[in-house]
Amino acid sequence: MIFDRLVPSRQQKDEERAISFQSLFALGDGYTFTTNSGVYVTQEDSLKIGSVYACVRLIADTIASLPVDSYIRQEGVRLQYRPRPAWLDAPDIGVTKDDHFQQVLVSLLLNGNSFTRIIRDEDGEVLALSVLNPQYTEVRRDNYGRLFYVHNDRDRIEDVDMIHIKDLVLPGELRGKSRIDLVKENLGLSRALEEFAARFFGQGSSTTGIIQFPGNLSREQAKNLVDAFEDGHKGLRRSHRPGILFGGATFQKTGVDPNESQFLESRQFAVEEIARIFRVPPSMIGVTTPGAMSYASVEANQLSFLQHSLVPYLSKLESEYSVLLAGRAFIRFTTAGLLRGDIAARNASYQSGLANGYLSVNDVRRYEDMSPIEGGDVYRVPLTNIDITAANLADLDRKSAIAQRLIASGFQPAAVLAALDMPEIEHTGVPTAALQPVSAINPIAPATVYDAGTRELNLNMPEQVIHVAPPSVHVDAPVVNVPETVVNVNVPEQRTVVRQVV
Repeated sequence: MIFDRLVPSRQQKDEERAISFQSLFALGDGYTFTTNSGVYVTQEDSLKIGSVYACVRLIADTIASLPVDSYIRQEGVRLQYRPRPAWLDAPDIGVTKDDHFQQVLVSLLLNGNSFTRIIRDEDGEVLALSVLNPQYTEVRRDNYGRLFYVHNDRDRIEDVDMIHIKDLVLPGELRGKSRIDLVKENLGLSRALEEFAARFFGQGSSTTGIIQFPGNLSREQAKNLVDAFEDGHKGLRRSHRPGILFGGATFQKTGVDPNESQFLESRQFAVEEIARIFRVPPSMIGVTTPGAMSYASVEANQLSFLQHSLVPYLSKLESEYSVLLAGRAFIRFTTAGLLRGDIAARNASYQSGLANGYLSVNDVRRYEDMSPIEGGDVYRVPLTNIDITAANLADLDRKSAIAQRLIASGFQPAAVLAALDMPEIEHTGVPTAALQPVSAINPIAPATVYDAGTRELNLNMPEQVIHVAPPSVHVDAPVVNVPETVVNVNVPEQRTVVRQVV
């Protein structure tokens, strides 16, 4: 018996070879993948992983619930395209709009491809849209390089009758790559951890071990001993019952404690890893650990989810389904509801839109699911918050004043009207002789260009002789009062000297 364990028989070798062949090529399921964790992962079974199910439901349900409508752009203005296509509300018999796009998104997220067959009437109009199973749909090319599809190995569908949306496409590939295939190791680890947790509690919340018996036991005796031990301790309700071993038998623990293997941390990492694979914020699939929310507010988190997770799929859907409409018509999903913040943030946004003229009262009421009111479609502007038509009159009055000053400065009336984008009118007056200087008048944005000081004016006027009489100036003589001055002079005493000359 021991020899048989060491050297397998030929039958055992054949069985192992068969199992290895099935494991290698995943017989029975073209989309089954073996992982290093020893767990098989299929596209359908991957939904049994809680985090995968949460991510797929979050993306698919969110997009499927968004309002969608048909539009056409005329002269740069987006208008509703009418009549509205019937397949937007009921793509197929018994299938609603939400159910249809949910199937498309689930197929796209798991398989990497979504195939929707277009059923037309005799006139080529769309009657129904049927979502096909991607596992039974092949993409091929004929001898001329034209694409066609084969469903269930027998139905040939031309390219014009198929909506094929791909997730991630490698260069030269006709099909998109499945993320379940690309990240099978991450999914296998997550599923292995879930199975380990289930067996851990199902087997009595205790790890495995070896029962050592001092004597020799037959195979049947050993089996009975193990079965009796499991019957008394296996299961959650028997997890804390005391055990008794007879005949000198001992129990030696061989398993690893979940705390020692960081079981909870591994499960948390697996959940966050799957959230990254689907580009979903962990907080939106129920992760409550610190740091799960990347942004401080729910509104910012919603905006990030819309831009990075939903917009790529919305763009693909809008592009592919718009082909079904005539001319330049297209479809658009309305995502405004995803960005609705609290009442204070919404009121601040509405107030800004009303004050700056890009929202009307009825626009705001529609966003809040309220009925429109009479006169609520008027758009107002910041100029004292008056009616926009009155604002046009005020602008016309301002332009007229500018034109009057420019014409009075000598500019050509036709050029002034053209610069101010005003209709031509008859000009019966003449420029005044005394030109008033014009400072900082721009016909387009009156502030910068025109300056009368920079214009060169040549005026032919007769020379004027001005006679000015000489002025007569009378100035009264000034009266000067000088006080009397007293002068004291000291004269020395005079002596007479007589000299006799002989």
